[in-house]
Amino acid sequence: MTLSKVLLGLFLAGGVSYAAAETIGSVDTVFKFIGPDHKVVVEVFDDPKVNGVSCYLSRAKTGGIKGAFGLAEDKADASVACRQVGALSFPTKVPQQEEVFSERASIFFKRVRVVRMVDVKRNALVYLVYSDKLIEGSPQNSVTAVAVPANQVIPLK
Repeated sequence: MTLSKVLLGLFLAGGVSYAAAETIGSVDTVFKFIGPDHKVVVEVFDDPKVNGVSCYLSRAKTGGIKGAFGLAEDKADASVACRQVGALSFPTKVPQQEEVFSERASIFFKRVRVVRMVDVKRNALVYLVYSDKLIEGSPQNSVTAVAVPANQVIPLK
């Protein structure tokens, strides 16, 4: 991959709109004498294209001095659980697969991402969380699904 393709990808990704996460809470996992403790943070975001679906994301956040200044690289460990929290509706058509959440996990090129996939055969929305880097991502991932009522069609693009 050439540098120009990488820079173009970063530029184009900057214009994409993702769901914003709200922090629900956190627990400390490692005490740090200087700086914040290492922790597991639980966040929630609503699917931007599916009304009535919220996704709960838990992930590791690195503390210490580097973590305090945003210079630490967070571990790739993350889990997602998406649930129907209201009446399901689709204001617009949804793609077969689409990234719905992205947040940086290090100062350079590491992100936690959530992708929504449509399982047409089972009439379900499948959400996958994973972490990637510019050069090498992580195979660690978590998946969850939200069943859509049989009489409700998922409008695909």
